[in-house]
Amino acid sequence: MLNILPASHAATGSIVVNTPAMDAAVPSRGGIVVSWANHQDEVRAAQRLRYDVFAGEMGARLTTPIAGHDIDLFDNYCEHLLVRDQDTQQVIGTYRVLTPAQALRVGSTYSDTEFDLTRLRSLRERMVELGRSCVHPDHRHGGVIMALWGALGEFMVRNQLDTMIGCASIPMLHNGVVSGDIAASIWRKVQATHLAPIEYHVRPRLPLPVEQLDGSLDVEPPALIKGYLRLGARVLGAPAWDPDFNSADLPMLMRIADLPSRYRKHFLGA
Repeated sequence: MLNILPASHAATGSIVVNTPAMDAAVPSRGGIVVSWANHQDEVRAAQRLRYDVFAGEMGARLTTPIAGHDIDLFDNYCEHLLVRDQDTQQVIGTYRVLTPAQALRVGSTYSDTEFDLTRLRSLRERMVELGRSCVHPDHRHGGVIMALWGALGEFMVRNQLDTMIGCASIPMLHNGVVSGDIAASIWRKVQATHLAPIEYHVRPRLPLPVEQLDGSLDVEPPALIKGYLRLGARVLGAPAWDPDFNSADLPMLMRIADLPSRYRKHFLGA
């Protein structure tokens, strides 16, 4: 789920990719192929794409053990979903997925480092975290995102999981100026229309000071966040500030049961 651009953590050691009950690849869709990484070199390709987008395009400050790669400690425990150009085999899109079992092994989700998720404890047994989402700038069209979402839906059904969480990022660099006003304005808008029930609210560990910002701007959420909201996602509370990524991160949750019927058939075949 989610255009997640969280802060980086240094990591060492090799990446072990576990792929229980997964197909090696999903049939190509419009010149692209979706697959789950089975080897370290495939994960490295995703990490290079992430670095190019996050550091090269967004100006994120990444601490990484391998130059030109975005690597953090959660990568070792995640499944990595890849979209490749069918002709060139270049990785052009990626998500990573942290399952409940692997979250127990690593000790937390990434979202736990940005938010107090105490109120989500009843959901954790069937809850995955989606993160490090990005798409190559030459391929930012609906086909890549739809292919990623379709594979994620298949993964959720196959593994009998029902909840997805993640941090949806709003860049704070706008027209060459770093400002939280846009993020504050988007928060005000989605708070009024897509706030989760209070029993699922979470608290940011480093809050964006929305009360000190201009939240009255007439701005639309990023396209990917709008897409998640159309799929039935809910915002869990006020945004956290991620200084390493120059972004404000909204905590978001999406449950399979909340998926609108028109999308349920497309992504789940039900």
